[in-house]
Amino acid sequence: MKRNLSRFEPQKPNTIARSLAIGNPADGPFAIKQIRDSGGWAEDVSDPEIVVAIKLLAETEGIFTETAGGVTAGVTQKLIAQGRIKPDETTVVCITGNGLKTTDAIAAEFPATEAIAPRLDAFEAYLDAQLGATAAGVRA
Repeated sequence: MKRNLSRFEPQKPNTIARSLAIGNPADGPFAIKQIRDSGGWAEDVSDPEIVVAIKLLAETEGIFTETAGGVTAGVTQKLIAQGRIKPDETTVVCITGNGLKTTDAIAAEFPATEAIAPRLDAFEAYLDAQLGATAAGVRA
């Protein structure tokens, strides 16, 4: 769609969004027709943009999505920036995949930490330590 091709061109995708990495989807030509006929748009995002969108969605909405949801959120951001999604319109963005499916995609962004014991007092001690570290960082 972005290149305005007259027909669907099969690809060899190389992306962290493996669930969407279908180089020649059976409904590709149908999807192009629907996008064109409806006046819609198509967009893409890079792997780093996917990770940024996953983090943004988690930080702002409390939704931890998998890589396909990162694509959805990242593309939505691009379409808003392009003025294709208007701020005064109602827009529904569906995020259906849980981030626990593709933790490898963001593992480099978050260093591994020691697990806490599965007890409330252990969690509260961990939380207190984290909040104390955050407060100390603000004071510094």
